[in-house]
Amino acid sequence: MLWIYYATLKPNAFLLMTINSIGCVVETIYIIVFIVYAPKKARILTLKLLLVFNMGALVLVLITHFFSKGRSRIHVIGWSCVVTSAAVFAAPLSIMRSVIHTKSVEFMPFTLSFFLTCSAILWLVYGLLLKDFYISLPNIVGVVLGTIQMLLYVVYKKFNNNIAKDHERKQPSPIVNGKNINHIKASNIHSSSPQVSGDIEVGRDENLYGPQLEHSDDGV
Repeated sequence: MLWIYYATLKPNAFLLMTINSIGCVVETIYIIVFIVYAPKKARILTLKLLLVFNMGALVLVLITHFFSKGRSRIHVIGWSCVVTSAAVFAAPLSIMRSVIHTKSVEFMPFTLSFFLTCSAILWLVYGLLLKDFYISLPNIVGVVLGTIQMLLYVVYKKFNNNIAKDHERKQPSPIVNGKNINHIKASNIHSSSPQVSGDIEVGRDENLYGPQLEHSDDGV
């Protein structure tokens, strides 16, 4: 929302206004979904944070609108946009700490980190072309943190894969009739005809109940 207001203060900022308007709609949907499905404590905390931040943003906009003019208004809103955007990129820092501590990338999706980094790069280039310091600065932070996230993902994903492979190697092979079942399966795959190892007999079509049935017939 702050970026939308910033775009109204800048000439030829239609792209900035359009993208952030779409962002507001999408983020609002995210928040609604979170509030609906979150536990009660998290729901209450989220509502409080929404109230505090939205009221703060509204007060800031009103103050700058009525008490600031020209370049000073742009500077106040511009720095506010820098702080909030840097906070967006810094939000995954807690997840990065968890990844390092647990050596697991379960809660840090690579796709999200990748597209956040790509977005930061594009906005950085856009800000440099416009010579707009307030657009460029937070996206420098975004590029750095996004790159670190992707590096962590690659490192610890490879680490987890190696652990899984080692665990598979250490798993004992199941034994059937003194035979290694893995060797049995391998021989069955490469054999042109069915084979069974061990003492198992196949192909016999005997009536196991034949003697009993004959005895029953004699009795009759």
